[in-house]
Amino acid sequence: MKERPSPPENGPSLNPDSAESFRKTLGGTSPPGGWDAPFRALWWDARGDWEAAHAIAQELPSTWGYRMHAYLHRKEGDSWNAGYWYRMAGIHPCTDPLETEFERLLRELL
Repeated sequence: MKERPSPPENGPSLNPDSAESFRKTLGGTSPPGGWDAPFRALWWDARGDWEAAHAIAQELPSTWGYRMHAYLHRKEGDSWNAGYWYRMAGIHPCTDPLETEFERLLRELL
């Protein structure tokens, strides 16, 4: 069920190629330019900006986007809303620790 973001039409992807390269960017003030929306959503979440991550997740009409949306609502403690988005993604609600779910979401993009 791996959904990779589409590379830019005019060149190679600028997205991180590993979890390590993703984490190295977290000291910045914003995600690197050229990253696709799913990576930006994860970046903002990793930086603790739920609102920014959620704003991006709302605009991702894909199974991965629905899962990210579910994860974010689960993280804020809204289990009803999270359940809705897990159902939209066609999966059972996650009960793993939030850190594990985040890592899974990141790994599936890489």
